Amino acid sequence: MTEARVLEIVVAVDGPVPPYEQIRSQIAELVHNGALAEGDRLPTVRALAADLGVAAGTVARAYTELETDGLVEGRRRFGTVVTGGSGDPARARLRAAANRLISAARADGLDDDAVLTAVQGALEDRRG
Repeated sequence: MTEARVLEIVVAVDGPVPPYEQIRSQIAELVHNGALAEGDRLPTVRALAADLGVAAGTVARAYTELETDGLVEGRRRFGTVVTGGSGDPARARLRAAANRLISAARADGLDDDAVLTAVQGALEDRRG
């Protein structure tokens, strides 16, 4: 396990994008472009929140979203560790979007068949 990485993240708290999403998207991009590699530790929620001047809950939500994306994993005693993103960045972003779709569908009580049907329908619509 590596030491926690110092992250160069900028958050515009008064911008149109919620701060947690700004954090999530910037960390995801660091993973996708290889700046953060599998096994790298992220700063603790409290440390990153203090560095960015945001609430700890904001960073916690970003980390939760990154877990949903399959990019990081919270590990007891080791903190949050990068687990995904190696390989093709486009496929990694697609997989993260699929993970978010599945989580949203399950939160709405939909099963896997409903997700597949929705994706197949969207693909058919695009074919025209």
